[in-house]
Amino acid sequence: MYRRLKATKDCYITNKIIRNSFRATDANTGEAASLDLFKLYDESNISGDDTPIELTRILIKFDLDPLRALTSSILDFSSPSFKCELKLHDVYGGQTLPSNFKTIVFPLSQSFDEGVGRDVTKFQDIDAANFLTASISGDSAIAWFLSGANKQGLLGSDDIDIIASGNLSDGNGVVDLWESQTFTNGTEDLSVDITTIVSGVLAGQIPDHGFRISFSGSQETDDKTRFVKRFSSRHNSNTRKRPEIAVKYNDSIQDHHSSFFFNMSGSLFLNNFERGAAANIVSGSSLAKVSGNDSLTLKLVTGSYSKSITASQHSVGDLFMTGVYSASFAINTFGTDLVNAADTIADFATKSGSIEFTTYWNSTDGTVGFHTGSVVIKKPITTGFANTATRYTVNITNIKQAYRPGRTVNLRFVAYDADEKVAAKKFPLYRASEIATNCHYQIRDAYSNDIIIPFDTTNNSTLMSTDSDGMSFDIFTSDFEVGRSYEADVMIKHGESDQIFKSVGGIFRIDP
Repeated sequence: MYRRLKATKDCYITNKIIRNSFRATDANTGEAASLDLFKLYDESNISGDDTPIELTRILIKFDLDPLRALTSSILDFSSPSFKCELKLHDVYGGQTLPSNFKTIVFPLSQSFDEGVGRDVTKFQDIDAANFLTASISGDSAIAWFLSGANKQGLLGSDDIDIIASGNLSDGNGVVDLWESQTFTNGTEDLSVDITTIVSGVLAGQIPDHGFRISFSGSQETDDKTRFVKRFSSRHNSNTRKRPEIAVKYNDSIQDHHSSFFFNMSGSLFLNNFERGAAANIVSGSSLAKVSGNDSLTLKLVTGSYSKSITASQHSVGDLFMTGVYSASFAINTFGTDLVNAADTIADFATKSGSIEFTTYWNSTDGTVGFHTGSVVIKKPITTGFANTATRYTVNITNIKQAYRPGRTVNLRFVAYDADEKVAAKKFPLYRASEIATNCHYQIRDAYSNDIIIPFDTTNNSTLMSTDSDGMSFDIFTSDFEVGRSYEADVMIKHGESDQIFKSVGGIFRIDP
């Protein structure tokens, strides 16, 4: 799963000196197209300041509700595969740029109002979020505890603007809750790992007020001018440059019904649906829900041979998936158990290279049967030469021309051996897909060619699920810009080689 969360409000606040006479501490930039970071040292004069410093700080908030909606079904934010990355895009426009600087990101301890200010030249637009105040409640302005949203302290404190550290009850004690990034050239995008912060927010431990971004502490107070680092705001006309949180999470299911080999551990899955929706199996006269670990059994039978494996409700991290069950096991090529009066498992593996088992999913006591199916276990491919990658022909079989926002769309991907000889038939022939267990997807803007969702082979958030019919992956249409068109690319990894297929399935659009 790869999600792109959008900012719901952003602005920057400043104490810039105007006409050498006053500071624009009440200025608001809530509707500006950019989020500007600058620090000026002794560039202006104002009465009472010997070496006046002028600076800005960015405030930004994102909608985390799409993640909250998944925490009861597939998302375990404590899983090691869960990663969140705060991304702000540079919008260099020929202005001067600072270099060799560091930005620091803090979670905000209190809420702010975005405001409607646009004046980023004279800073004459006034609204709630500014250098002195965070928001308006009724007719009263709520001030920052320290101007510039600069009062930092421990998580849980009532009198701070930004959270510097805290205990998240994870056994690690008090930890730093800020993140930083160094900019060498000055033109780089901001890309900061905020997994710990987002996990804390989803767990209800950190308030969900967004982030403050600034130069690091020493770079705000030294005797150097840094002008001006500009990021795109959520109001930028180029929607592909707007701020986002990239959420990466491996929720793929690797079902080996069609790719099970001797001597290798594999997994079989059972999916249960009620009226089209995933639902846990019920068992016995009491209609008790089958759930949790070790809640059912999988029995393999062929001839006189049988093997029982403990099965469980499938989990991703510590979260059990509704209506999904799995069992993992291995069958030894050299097994001496008899299949019939004369032949053992080893005999079958040697003579035919495979064995077909009937599969029975039963209650733990064996009195209630839930499903009967089959699985073929094959010998691994052994050759006297290099195992070259298969040449594939590929397709996404169920893609539509257009989708509405707010939908979760499951796309089915199939791959066929291009060199396989298929005999001509006078009637439709079902051709089973090859199963690629290391297959990733990527989404591009169809016309600008911008990569919206990249191949992620580090956290495997773009790893496709597999089953007996092929591969599949989900896209969330609310994460894409309405009115634009997109294409899917596919990468099949085979050992050290990668096969990339462009524009698989054709173009799809997100419509209003």
